[in-house]
Amino acid sequence: MRTVTRILLMLVTLVFALALLPSQAMAAPALDEATSQQLDELLAVRNSTTGTRTDAIAQLSSRFLGTPYGANMLVGSVTQPEQLVIDFRRVDCFTYLDYVEALSRSTTRAAFIQNLVATRYADGQVEFTRRKHFFTDWAAVNRIAATDITRTLTPAAVTVTKHLNAKADGGNYLPGIPVVDRDITYIPSRSFDNAVITALHTGDYLGAYTPDAGLDVSHVGIFTTTPNGPMFRNASSLTVNNQVVDTPLTQYLTTVPGLVVLRPN
Repeated sequence: MRTVTRILLMLVTLVFALALLPSQAMAAPALDEATSQQLDELLAVRNSTTGTRTDAIAQLSSRFLGTPYGANMLVGSVTQPEQLVIDFRRVDCFTYLDYVEALSRSTTRAAFIQNLVATRYADGQVEFTRRKHFFTDWAAVNRIAATDITRTLTPAAVTVTKHLNAKADGGNYLPGIPVVDRDITYIPSRSFDNAVITALHTGDYLGAYTPDAGLDVSHVGIFTTTPNGPMFRNASSLTVNNQVVDTPLTQYLTTVPGLVVLRPN
């Protein structure tokens, strides 16, 4: 009788443990040959980086320079099962940041997959409804990847309440995704003086604020300090670029209303 009881307890414990396993425990997604090779190279770069994680972000992000831009790289919707996409052959502005952020935390393939899931999805659940669709989700949704430091950089910062995912006409950008009310703080482009730029750190994540209803930003990238000055490193969809490039920050600021600044944790 004791043996049966012990077995039952072991089975209950096993079932409970399996229920608690994070979705990262899924089988590794299939990688194309180019992505597989580049992933190993990038992990080698990460393992050889002796500085801070932001130093790693700078080095890793530079390895994507020249990578072709690809729109809508993720697969999934409210009616289509979500897939864990890992494809370094093309990136859009958000997947570019996903990859760099996850790589900066990883030393092995398994760790990269786990960190990518935690970066891209709320609570590590690979589902369309759990995807972090908005830039500021990185500072508001578990796992928190970064801290919103925008307000701390200048008293000129402006805060606007947005109803994320709600279009001005009453519809939603993303069917099946709830509307989230969130205060969005941004620094107007005209207020980006030398003091603000000097306060930025290489590796900070920048989002181009948009006044459009239901959205926080329209584009994202990474701040880097280079011999050619401060840069906005981004996967650009502009015809003249159509790849990951370094855009002079002061030049980019002339094209957007302002920036939201997230600092990696």
